Amino acid sequence: MRKLFVITLVLILTGCASTVNLEPATYANDPNCAEVSVRLPDQIGDLSARYTNAQATKAWGEPASVLFRCGLESVEVSELPCVSAGEVDWLVDDSDAPNYRFISFATTPAVEVIVDSENASGITVLESIGIAVSQLPFSKKCTTISN
Repeated sequence: MRKLFVITLVLILTGCASTVNLEPATYANDPNCAEVSVRLPDQIGDLSARYTNAQATKAWGEPASVLFRCGLESVEVSELPCVSAGEVDWLVDDSDAPNYRFISFATTPAVEVIVDSENASGITVLESIGIAVSQLPFSKKCTTISN
């Protein structure tokens, strides 16, 4: 009886967790996205992973402070500044600060990460997902890295 109660309680609690609604990227069904998705961490700092409703996506935090999408068009030329975190180069779009958009540079397909910098550190996020994203093939590295 106790085991049934525990199972029921777990099902009730999991049912209470809200799903994060995200749009899948154009190439979300790329097999490379599957390779990345299975390697993403369940925790980034003190932010726990959340369920999402779209393929090749993930979110962390309550409210969602980090959003991840795999399957964007590869970006090899950009005016955006480029930073390196681990083995991955990232383009940084700060036009919606304090929300920062990071796009993996020259990977196939590209990855997009949106970080609410009031609740998460961009560098912590990029380092935490770096091993997963480094599975993507890349065609070149950034020529100018911003500090």
